[in-house]
Amino acid sequence: MLKGLLIKNIRCLVQTEDVPKQKVSGKEMSELKTIKDAWLFIKDGLIEDFGKMSAVRSGEIQFNSADTEIIDATGRFVFPSFCDSHTHIVYAGSREMEYSDKIRGLSYTEIARRGGGILNSAKKLHETTEDELFAQSISRVNEIIGFGTGAVEIKSGYGLNLEDELKMLRVIRRIKNSFPLEVKATFLGAHSLPQEYKGKRERYVDLIINEMIPVIASEDLAEFIDVFCDEGFFTIEDTERILMAGMKFGLTPKLHANELGFSGGIQVGVKYNALSVDHLECTGDEEIKSLSGTETMPTLLPGSAFFLGLPDPPVRKMINAGLPVALASDYNPGSSPSGNMKLIMSLGCIKLKMLPEEVINAVTINSAYAMGLSESHGSIARGKVANVFITKEIPSYEFMPYAFGSNLIDTVILKGRICPPTPLKGG
Repeated sequence: MLKGLLIKNIRCLVQTEDVPKQKVSGKEMSELKTIKDAWLFIKDGLIEDFGKMSAVRSGEIQFNSADTEIIDATGRFVFPSFCDSHTHIVYAGSREMEYSDKIRGLSYTEIARRGGGILNSAKKLHETTEDELFAQSISRVNEIIGFGTGAVEIKSGYGLNLEDELKMLRVIRRIKNSFPLEVKATFLGAHSLPQEYKGKRERYVDLIINEMIPVIASEDLAEFIDVFCDEGFFTIEDTERILMAGMKFGLTPKLHANELGFSGGIQVGVKYNALSVDHLECTGDEEIKSLSGTETMPTLLPGSAFFLGLPDPPVRKMINAGLPVALASDYNPGSSPSGNMKLIMSLGCIKLKMLPEEVINAVTINSAYAMGLSESHGSIARGKVANVFITKEIPSYEFMPYAFGSNLIDTVILKGRICPPTPLKGG
């Protein structure tokens, strides 16, 4: 049994819920419940209780000091840990040379056609052993934990053949077993078309359906299945075939959609009840209408749009139409080489014109929903997993996205433990 942990004298406890919600939508996204001068009690890895310090000072609430570790958070804020629902952090090497190509004016699509992009990462991953891949991934996982992330979805998709996709997914499982943060795995074999299948896309789709999905499902290596349904990648017909095959094996659909064009990806995601459709730079009235009233979470990746110079998705129109919105980092070596969710909040405010309250909801409760975790993560609620972080001394919660270049996180607590920057156990 874990020792109790009391955080007292919290200047402001952010994103509290007495009656937890699955997600927040529309105007509700601008609402944020907080408690000033608060305490938070954690026991056995879960949030036990919270409230105002006045009840502690009056003796109404008491704690057994012999069984309780105490943190004095005077002047500091406590937030639920970020939930990053879209990453590709298991990869080999880096792609900074493509960064130079982008500066010279080449587009993402042009770089991909020259064998760069995803295919470049696939080549490097093929040449990297599973142990080396895990070792490289450890530093990135430690990095995002230090940035305040407590739950992360990690996609495969740099393998593009059965052996290398399995390699990636096994590394993701090792991360899940080695670190205290919550990890969800997504099979993304349909990330790009391998060079050897150029002009033979249907044969590669057959390979995904007939060989990859059954083996991955038999080893229980993924919870979700994803497809890059966009211009120059996979068609609506390809996407439907792959999603249906994955669903037969119990994999929940998610989707890369409408990053590069009006691909129809959003509509096909809704058709198959995808948990989330992600990117969405190319979103119009028809796409917004298709998302209205559904259980599919629109997930925006402002780091990727910023890095690639893509148009920003129409977030204000989405929220005004009553949609929920989640934000994620898209941490990957080619189009968003950062897992800093605090920076993603800032981009949400600066680029997407979201309010601070909206971005906080978008990186906590809504992004938890986009991973199927909103019942256990994404807010300060009794019975939820005790994944929280304590800030440095700051004046307000608005200061978090405002101070976009500052590291404001002081202490990370995952599953009730003050988190060291190393795996809890071997992989």
